[in-house]
Amino acid sequence: MFKRFFLSLTLFLPLAISAENLTDDACLDCHGVAGFAVPVGETGDGPMRSLDINAGALKQSVHGEMSCVECHADIKELPHEKDSLQAVDCVICHNRLEEGVLSGKRRGHRGRGEMSSREKTLVNNERYQTSIHADVSVENNATCNSCHTAHYVYRSDDPRSTTYPGNSPQMCGACHAKELQEYRLSVHGANLKRPWRGESATCSDCHTSHRITDVKLTAHRIVTESCGDCHKLEVEAYLSTTHGALAWLGNTDAAKCANCHQPHATHAVDDPAALVSTENKLTTCRECHEDATENFIKYRVHGNTHDYEKYPYMWLTARIMVGIVLFVLIFFYAHSMLWFYREIHSRVIEWRIVDSRRYPYRVKRPHKKSDKHFRRFSWQWRLNHWAVALSVMTLVFTGMSVMYANAPWAVWVVEAVGGHGLFTTIHRFAAVVFMGAIIGHALAVIYNIRRNPDFDWFGPNSLLPRRKDWQDMVGQFKWFFGKGEQPQFDRWTYWEKFDYWAVYWGALVIGISGMMLWFSDTIGNLLPGWVLNVATIAHGVEAFLAVMTLFVVHFFNNHIRPAKFPLDIVMFSGSWDLEEFKEERPEEYRRLVESGELKKHLVAPPTPARSRLYHVLGFTLLGIGFILLVLVVRGFIHGGLV
Repeated sequence: MFKRFFLSLTLFLPLAISAENLTDDACLDCHGVAGFAVPVGETGDGPMRSLDINAGALKQSVHGEMSCVECHADIKELPHEKDSLQAVDCVICHNRLEEGVLSGKRRGHRGRGEMSSREKTLVNNERYQTSIHADVSVENNATCNSCHTAHYVYRSDDPRSTTYPGNSPQMCGACHAKELQEYRLSVHGANLKRPWRGESATCSDCHTSHRITDVKLTAHRIVTESCGDCHKLEVEAYLSTTHGALAWLGNTDAAKCANCHQPHATHAVDDPAALVSTENKLTTCRECHEDATENFIKYRVHGNTHDYEKYPYMWLTARIMVGIVLFVLIFFYAHSMLWFYREIHSRVIEWRIVDSRRYPYRVKRPHKKSDKHFRRFSWQWRLNHWAVALSVMTLVFTGMSVMYANAPWAVWVVEAVGGHGLFTTIHRFAAVVFMGAIIGHALAVIYNIRRNPDFDWFGPNSLLPRRKDWQDMVGQFKWFFGKGEQPQFDRWTYWEKFDYWAVYWGALVIGISGMMLWFSDTIGNLLPGWVLNVATIAHGVEAFLAVMTLFVVHFFNNHIRPAKFPLDIVMFSGSWDLEEFKEERPEEYRRLVESGELKKHLVAPPTPARSRLYHVLGFTLLGIGFILLVLVVRGFIHGGLV
């Protein structure tokens, strides 16, 4: 009995290979045999599951230098029991790349700015884990080896790879048969069969290879970005429209690429089967705009400001508006910089003694203080200023988030506020407040003028431009360059009049264009649809100009220049210190003294508590303004102007 047991042990020992001696060659003793397979059924009958491996092809794949047991880690000895093996989890294996514990050649060569193979693998692994394909609740969901196969994983630019552009439609079609059939008949699928016509989009070009998601909003952004890889100008133009901006910010009702071009059965524009062909365009638009007319479909969804032949009205509007922006910003930014330089150099020179040596330094020109204030603005005008300031800041916050919808901060801002629906409501409410304040101010001015029949339209109390404004501006520039004394200003300066009338110009342009966009369905049916493209350009560019002047030039003139820094609270308190009034408006002071009317305008200074409150309010508005300025500048850098 003992001899028989010893003989059996001796005969079978060479067939059992321990974990220490497991090699790929040992695995290939079975799996390397062509046709090696095991029955699927429990009885040994029925279909067979192929388990043979092409060792040569495996060695040429990206996993070629990995050993079998690096993936099949639960195999401890040969032969092994098939029922005891677990399915290989590629995700777990790829996560180990981050720890650097895997062998093999996974770093590869890369150019400057490119990710290494290892880095790409880690990124793709992370993306896959958040994709719809990683959702375990989906029955028969795709796994890594569904797309890459189990053992022959090649780079995606290798024609042998299942994820090679020319092969991916067939590979994806194994699960998405209906979509594959539509794709084959589309312009993308047809071009894939005719490579001499150029490259064509395949599944992974639109859906990306690993960020495949069923979340509608995220999917829209990913697909839109993907469309832009081939259709850059069209996507840029689309994102600048109401459709693109609102869709990007989360409005699921706004038209997306797939709504007009069909997601898989995409046809060329001149193909009668295309949803946007001449025969079908009106029907397509009526899916969302039920009352759309032939006028409405003249709206240019992909119109841009660079092609004069196709979009002359957009091109012309952009040139006019950008010209205005450049002229205003160049002039007033130069004005502000020269003013800053001149005020800094006009400070009083004093001497400081350090280590028995005298050093010159400049100090701020001293302002005398008095116990009397000059009333400059009544509470009604200050209330109107508050309405304009707060509504403008709200309009900038909400409007620029739409204008630069794909800027890194815009989506976060919209979602933080409560979504695109609430955002739109806030914007329109602020627009009503702004226009109400502007129109109310105009009516009040007209009423006061009608009550005063002796009103001098071009006198010192009028905000209409006059000859003295030109003379003051010329004199101010001479003073900037040290060629003369600073002009003696009256009640309103030339830069204040610019600020004043710029608001009315902005209200006219932004107000009219904003109303057109608000009631776009009605306007688009009454007028050619391209007027909405023009309105969009005018609305956005004028708003940008308002931001870059209000939060830079206006802030500088009234708060930031050395003579005013850090804050002028006159618009909050309504009054100036009398000595400051003498210095800022010497002509008006002289005139009021000579007429004996100065006493009528003198009031008590604000209490310390009120002064502190005014400073808090003022600095808060300045801070908000600067934050908005930074966001808009970042949006401009990211997306441009037109």
